[in-house]
Amino acid sequence: MADLEIPQLVLIGLIFVWSGFVRTSLGFGGAVLSLPFLLLVLDEPLVFLPIIAIHLLIFSSWIAWRGHRQLVADNAGQAPSEGNIDWGYLLRAMKVMIIPKLIGVVGLLTLPGDVLTSIIFVIVMVYAVGYVLDRPFRSHNRILDGVLLALGGYVSGTSLIGAPLIVAVFAAHVATHQLRDTLFVLWFILVLIKMISFVVAGIDLQLIHQLWLLPCALIGHLIGERAHRFMVGSRTNLYFRVLGGVLILVSVVGLFSSAG
Repeated sequence: MADLEIPQLVLIGLIFVWSGFVRTSLGFGGAVLSLPFLLLVLDEPLVFLPIIAIHLLIFSSWIAWRGHRQLVADNAGQAPSEGNIDWGYLLRAMKVMIIPKLIGVVGLLTLPGDVLTSIIFVIVMVYAVGYVLDRPFRSHNRILDGVLLALGGYVSGTSLIGAPLIVAVFAAHVATHQLRDTLFVLWFILVLIKMISFVVAGIDLQLIHQLWLLPCALIGHLIGERAHRFMVGSRTNLYFRVLGGVLILVSVVGLFSSAG
């Protein structure tokens, strides 16, 4: 990015503000809803992916730590509560996802990209429409859930499009007030695996650019926190309606991209 002009750097900074806002308000989407804009400024994905990954590691750790502190404070002298993270479902899902994730990272299995992308976004659309209409689709089938999580784990290892599918499944099984923080812990684990692959492959982590892009993401994060509290505190299922709308947007864009 050293050769970019000031207006381009300003655009990149604003996009990272947007990335931080989306990630924190919804619990996902920081990469998938910002990378297309970043690539319009500089068409080099491996410049931005390590930066986005480091941001996710930092902010997911921060949110999990704050959630733990709040839980300890709330439970002082009282019976323990369930907390902000659904550890039970998270651990069950990780048992299903870890092997496909590793297979995707090391590239042991290659599936046709356009076919895989289309299948994933069609599945996500089914879930998303249900959230928007306040009639969430639930499979009630552990085998189907396992297949979808395994597919999401594999794709998250090969690209950035696994998150919408994983979110769609988690949203059907995790309580609203726990969903975002549970997803952040999951993203931390999955992105940590991806970061290790970056280091092993010798990818430049762009650490020098964290000095100015991390504050940009922090601004978006703080605004996103307020938006998340408003949506979760709403008397209606506003959070799930917004989540569904964003999933539909991501799916439509993804289907058009794969078709092109």
